[in-house]
Amino acid sequence: MLDAEAVSEIRRLHYAERWKVGTIAAELGVHPDAVRRALNRPAGPPAPRKPRPRLTDPYLPFLTETLERYPRLRSTVLYRMLRERGFTGSAVQLRRVVRRLRPSRREVFTRLKALPGEAAQVDWADFGEVALGGAHRRLSAFVLTLSYSRLLYVEFFFDQTLASFLRGHVNAFEHFGGVPRVLLTDNLRSVVLQRRGEQIRFHPRYLELAGHYCFQARPCHLARGNEKGRVERSIRFLRESFFAAYSFTTLETLNADVGRWLAEVASPRPWPDDPARSCRAAFDGEDKPRLLALPQHRPDTSQRTSVRSAKTLWVRFDRNDYSIPPSAVGKDLVLVAETTSVRIFEGLQEVASHRRCYLQGEQITDPAHAAALLATKRAARGGAAASPLRLAVPEVECFLDAAFPRHRNTARLNDRLARLLALYGADLLRAAVTEALEHSTPTLASVEYLIEKYRRDRQRQPPLPVDLANRPELADLHVQPHALSDYDQLANTDPEDDDE
Repeated sequence: MLDAEAVSEIRRLHYAERWKVGTIAAELGVHPDAVRRALNRPAGPPAPRKPRPRLTDPYLPFLTETLERYPRLRSTVLYRMLRERGFTGSAVQLRRVVRRLRPSRREVFTRLKALPGEAAQVDWADFGEVALGGAHRRLSAFVLTLSYSRLLYVEFFFDQTLASFLRGHVNAFEHFGGVPRVLLTDNLRSVVLQRRGEQIRFHPRYLELAGHYCFQARPCHLARGNEKGRVERSIRFLRESFFAAYSFTTLETLNADVGRWLAEVASPRPWPDDPARSCRAAFDGEDKPRLLALPQHRPDTSQRTSVRSAKTLWVRFDRNDYSIPPSAVGKDLVLVAETTSVRIFEGLQEVASHRRCYLQGEQITDPAHAAALLATKRAARGGAAASPLRLAVPEVECFLDAAFPRHRNTARLNDRLARLLALYGADLLRAAVTEALEHSTPTLASVEYLIEKYRRDRQRQPPLPVDLANRPELADLHVQPHALSDYDQLANTDPEDDDE
């Protein structure tokens, strides 16, 4: 179909220059019939075509009224409603009409301006699950962005707990050397306990932090993530510039690396309001002088948990076991967890301190706690001083002392040694225990191997099991062994002494 410019040129060549139809068609490369249609077309814009009737025309008032009341109603629902009212067209025809009739709800935003030192935006960034030794943990980044200079603070954690959230704030304020007056956050549980419109019930510990640093907590409106777009863009920048194709071994190295990235990449980047300046220059020039001063004391951001061990020497926290003194077993304790340490208190007295472990299923034991248990719970290890096992083989005492750090259940070890004594005798057990101590292998497997080796070397028959089901009182019968040299002395007496 010829456009208006081509039609105008054909009419000029024919009526003004007197060209024939064939000449015009040959020169312009069009069909002669197209030239004739152009010559017969009246000058000016074509008359509007009368729209053809559509199957949806009778339903236009119904569609318009329904979409004004429910602007987000889906076309499939409208199609079902029209079918019930006699509509015979297709869903595709209805979608074309609905697309034209649906009222526009596109929200128009204005660019917010921030005063220097006035506000900052805070959010968590989820980086998925990471493997740490044999454990799998969720890695999260605490991100705080100053609204004016766009300077960032980033710290990684293995959780999104309240303690980590508060600790991120405190470390960010110390990193910037001041506190912004307003902090914009999501409505997460660490900030908002309950909300009804503009009425907000804040978390008491977050209010305590706000009162300590004198900033205003301002949660965004519900489903209004655009109100903190600066921190959202900062998180995207962190993912693309730092974390992409990054690997780490410990949380300390990860935070050290992101600290260097903040100083070398994030801070020198161009400032969005004036690309000729850097974010660091905008912070040093305008933001930092207007931040609130830091208080003299750092608030407590530790995680406190009530723990209790009913029987064992360990209490569980964050999927790992931490040892406590034997005197604290069975008592109500308070565990205070920091980023790198775990401390346990009985009242106001600290009874244990450990380095925090982020693996899974680990047992962190203080050697002093194990030694205290060894000294006070010898009976629990089967260590009665007058037991038949110790009377027959005194070397078992040193063996159990050396085996205690390797065996959680020393009572079972004591029972097995007593069983070996009954089967093989004191001489073989004493030799096996002594050699195991000499080779620093105080384990049950080592004693069983050595005692079987001695039995074969001395060509003794394997022990036969003795059934004492009918005489259970004989199971605990024990005769104290004596050295045979005592009897030799009696046999070798002097004859003169006998005469006397």
